[in-house]
Amino acid sequence: MNRLLDTGSSYWMRTADFPSFAPLAGDTEADAAVVGGGIVGLSTAWELARAGLNVVVLEADRLAGGVTGHTTGKLTALHTAVYDTLRTKHGQDTARQYAASQSAALRHVVETAAELGVDCELERRPALTYCEEPEGVEALRAEAEAARAAGLQASFVTGTGLPFPVAGAVRVEDQAQFHPLKYLRGLVDDIVARGGRIHEGSRVTRLDDGERCRLTTDSGATVSARHVVVATHHPVFDHALLATRLTQHRDLVVAGPLPARLDPEGMYITQEGGKRSVRTAPLADGGRLLVVTGEAFTPGEGEDTEAGYARLQAWAERRFPGVSVTHRWAAQDNSATDTLPLIGRLPTEGDNVYVATGFAGWGMTGGVLAGTLIASLVGGEREPWSGIYDPGRFGSALRSAPALLKAQWDTGKHFVKDRLDALGDGSNGPVRSLPPGEGTVVRAGGRPCAVHRDDAGELHAVSAVCTHMGCLVAFNNAERTWECPCHGSRFGIDGSILQGPALTPLERRDPGEL
Repeated sequence: MNRLLDTGSSYWMRTADFPSFAPLAGDTEADAAVVGGGIVGLSTAWELARAGLNVVVLEADRLAGGVTGHTTGKLTALHTAVYDTLRTKHGQDTARQYAASQSAALRHVVETAAELGVDCELERRPALTYCEEPEGVEALRAEAEAARAAGLQASFVTGTGLPFPVAGAVRVEDQAQFHPLKYLRGLVDDIVARGGRIHEGSRVTRLDDGERCRLTTDSGATVSARHVVVATHHPVFDHALLATRLTQHRDLVVAGPLPARLDPEGMYITQEGGKRSVRTAPLADGGRLLVVTGEAFTPGEGEDTEAGYARLQAWAERRFPGVSVTHRWAAQDNSATDTLPLIGRLPTEGDNVYVATGFAGWGMTGGVLAGTLIASLVGGEREPWSGIYDPGRFGSALRSAPALLKAQWDTGKHFVKDRLDALGDGSNGPVRSLPPGEGTVVRAGGRPCAVHRDDAGELHAVSAVCTHMGCLVAFNNAERTWECPCHGSRFGIDGSILQGPALTPLERRDPGEL
């Protein structure tokens, strides 16, 4: 296997020049406060600033450094095989509104990039969902028909630009791909030019709603705002229990230069073989960067992620013989149990708090859509498709009750079973035999303890109990992180928060007591 030259941070993050912003200090006021600096938060903040509102953006870490910074950067209304599912579960009108709204978001990116003069490497490409096994053809024929009925320029084809044969594919023309962080840099510059304020390193830990909402950060600084947007991927404030309607998954990504003559000239995805997603991006030397995603898993399930990367890299190099993998990273997504994202007013938090989540891996169009939809609600208007995304929808959740119940069963199973499976006292061997680079959960002093041995042999110990809702974390051996299987919170080996919804780090433990 080739030595990986760049691990962890994505190619997008390595090649985008983002300014730094100081943490929030003291107390301030705004018309609107946006919690989260990914594509949802920045798109919404830009829409609100353009409408004349005084906007503050609060990001816990670095702008676009979370889910957005680790995306594949596809802009398409073809979301694997969603349209046959939508018309079956929710009816043809919902499928049409979904297609129209996602297509509108794609157009909005194209128009916004042109308006702001942003060179975000935007390229028009077809999007294809394919299968290699003949057993998958019937489902893709149905998806092609459903996508056409929903209003997309979709067709069923058997030939693609891939360097290997397929049994069939759904093809939708005139979709797009881009460099997501270069696009967002354009939004950031314009937000600031319009008087918007952006603060990094400002984790919001409390929301008090009311006619004017009050946000408090981990440093004690506050923002008072008429409107609040919770754009934190998984909602960090969730009295409406949206977490019960969300499932988590994490995808691995490998990338490397590919000769331009081997460019498949499209965006591809299949659910076969643990999922494979393929696109390319332009390189300065005229070549292409092949980006391959796959090996989907639930964070915190204890998967061998190093083995997953090895499988994904082997697949990429076998299927695209000219590629040499130089980058790898991972992306996390959540999906709503009824298939449709949750965008709009956050139930139980009053009329002035908004949320966007559950994009099922399609957050580029979904995030831009969220920005326009939430801005319209703040302005007292409603877009034609607002209803299908409303987080307070009830009938949709009932129709998807089996998926919702399964999600809750999985959460309950982890809450109970993982405790029963936790190893015995740390002194009886598991910690002593733990190899460098690995981690395990043991029971020390009657408490679950997450223990990692670094490459130098030093032990690091923290509580294994996720601070969000109390499930036990598990170790990700490729990213050297602790991950919660219930709602997707991720922590560093020192217990620091890498990804919410957790708002509090894992408590540190003394390795000497193990």
